[in-house]
Amino acid sequence: MSHLHPARAPEWLRPALGVDTRAVQERLIRHVRPAKRRRESAVLVLLKGQSFEDGEVLLTHRSPSLRSHSGQIAFPGGRKDEGDASLVDAALREAEEETGLDRSTVTPLEQWGKLDIRATGNTVSPVLAYWHTPGTVWPASPAETDDVFTVPLRELADPANRMMVGHSRWKGPAFRSRGYLVWGFTAGVLSGLMDHAGWSVEWDKNKVHDLRESLTRSLNNEKMD
Repeated sequence: MSHLHPARAPEWLRPALGVDTRAVQERLIRHVRPAKRRRESAVLVLLKGQSFEDGEVLLTHRSPSLRSHSGQIAFPGGRKDEGDASLVDAALREAEEETGLDRSTVTPLEQWGKLDIRATGNTVSPVLAYWHTPGTVWPASPAETDDVFTVPLRELADPANRMMVGHSRWKGPAFRSRGYLVWGFTAGVLSGLMDHAGWSVEWDKNKVHDLRESLTRSLNNEKMD
């Protein structure tokens, strides 16, 4: 079983601890449709570096051939299986399966409260972790992910890479990275984390870009309903 070790967070990551999950939920959506069977999932929010200046976060691009969330940029993660001792365990296992991550190089710091997902009504718990000894990662499960990469936090904080996107009555934060559009759940978590840690720089939250058009211009190869 994987335990949480907040005391082992490096000094620069200490401000990232203690995120108010309710504030992040507001960024995603306030009301979700109840699921017939609420499935528990977890994602790994894995950060590496010696300071914010050289800090990076691990992300994946979900294969466009998947039936759900195809083409989206996401944290590694997935559903909690019977064999998982905890949601932290689930996040680490999924990350290992998807990216080849060596879980012995990771220090889990904090498990956020459960976040409701608009499309399904299921819950996802982000697990904040520090990659104390970074190693090689790759698309270890090509059927699920076709790109695995780290993004500098400074790049995410750059106002030129931040935007609001909207579709129908929904709107939320988004990021541009490597030609991809990071939006939805992943962007909501990143935005909440950066705001809480004091890493955000003032950016234009007033102009809302059309989500469909923004995806068309991206490399996501993502299909919208």
